[in-house]
This record gives sequence, structure tokens and C-alpha cells, in this order.
Amino acid sequence: MHGPGDLDVLVPTKDRPASLAVTLAGLAAQDARGFRVVISDQSSVPVTGDPLVASAVRILEHRGHPVSLLRHVPARGLAEQRQFLLEQAERRWCLYLDDDVWLEPCAVSVLVSALGELGCGFVGYGLHGLSHRHDRRPHELSPYEEWARQVWPERVRRDSPAWRRHTLHNAANPLHLAEKVGISAAWRAYKVAWIGGCVLYDRALLEGCGGFEFWRSVPAAHAGEDVVAQLRVMERHGGAGLLPSRAYHLELPTTVMDRAAECYDYVMEPS
Repeated sequence: MHGPGDLDVLVPTKDRPASLAVTLAGLAAQDARGFRVVISDQSSVPVTGDPLVASAVRILEHRGHPVSLLRHVPARGLAEQRQFLLEQAERRWCLYLDDDVWLEPCAVSVLVSALGELGCGFVGYGLHGLSHRHDRRPHELSPYEEWARQVWPERVRRDSPAWRRHTLHNAANPLHLAEKVGISAAWRAYKVAWIGGCVLYDRALLEGCGGFEFWRSVPAAHAGEDVVAQLRVMERHGGAGLLPSRAYHLELPTTVMDRAAECYDYVMEPS
């Protein structure tokens, strides 16, 4: 039986100290205890000097969560930063959590419970963008399909029908999905194209699929590194989204201004 003590939370950050502090405060408020937090800081001004971040780190440590705040420069792109974090991980599971995401207090315990029960490669939450909570997009919810009892491996590519599932996580769609299907249990697993911002992996399975080692094969300015990693894991071990989502996007401007190079185009083999 495994629990939060078997978890490393991996947080990449760059030039968002206030947002990072909110993210860490959300982690500190989790009802799950004993997980470890590893932060990779590529900010122009190190976040160690920010009083809000320092306070959040102290609270985490006070509540029993070891924190490693690592300076990792120069920046070589998102995939390299994620690979660096993966190389720091020591525990069975690793949760990649972006520095602009706030979690409900039960979010980590639900993720860990679901991955333990499903036994697949990853589970995650699509992020709520609550500024869109009144923006209903029923046409974007149509690809929704639940996993019945077990999550199976899937091959998902751009030209496959499964690719259309990416719309499930636009705007406030996770909120509206949960309202539409109704949730009578702690979680429901559903089929995804990929998930951004909050994904819990079985670390050995992620590493067995190459992790983010492909960073050497893509331009330093790139996007979509999480898409490639998840497609690879999903093809061999399966992956699932969870409803209701317990993760909220802080909706800050992106720090990735140049998105011309998608990792998919450099790494994924043709269908």
C-alpha cells in the first residue's frame, strides 16, 4: 500500500514568485502528509529572496513536507527543466505541478488514491480557468468518454479521433464537465489527449518511456513537452483525467512567448 509519503511534487518556476507562493501555499494546506517538494528555479532573480516564497516553504516544512529549492540555470527549455526535476525525484510517484496552479486541500490524496487503484502511467486534473465559468462550450465537451473499470494503453496522435479530447480542458470546461456528468464518488476517470499543469506519474513508468530526455532533440525555445511525455506513457501504460478537477489555474500571462516549435513535430513518429 502506497501513500503521500511515496510522492515527490516537482515544481518548475521562472519569474513568478507571487504565483509560486500561492502554489506552495496550496500544497501546504493539503490533507495528505509526508510528500516531498522539489522546486527548480530558473528566475532572473532567485526566488529564495522572496518573502512570500520563503514563508510558504517554512510552512510546508513545519507541516512535515521536506522542500528542496534548487537553482537551475541557465535555462535550456521546458523539457530540460522537467528532466532535471525528474532526475531529482527519489520516490515511487512524481507530481508535476506548474507554478501557477492552486489545489484544493484533498487534491493530492485523491490523485494518489486514484493512481494506486488504476495502476496506469499517469492521472491528472484539467485546470479550471474560473474567469470563464460563465462561458459554456457544449461543443467542446462532446469528446468526453469515461474509463469503465480499467485504464488501457492508447495510441493518440494528431490525426486520431482521440486528439479531439484536448478541448475538454479549455477555459472552464472541467467545471462544466463535472456539472454535466454529475459526481457521486471521490473521482471518475476519463479519457484524455493530454493534461497540462497537474499530472501525477508512476515515476518508473515515466522514466521507462524516456522521461523528458528528448530535450536535446528540440530547439531551446519550445512548447508542448508535456504532450510528448504523456503520449509516450499513455501508449505503453495508459493515462486518465480525473473529475471533478481539484486544480485551478491562476490565469497569469504565459512565460513561454515563443511557441513556434512544438516538441511533437521534432520527436513523435508519424502515424
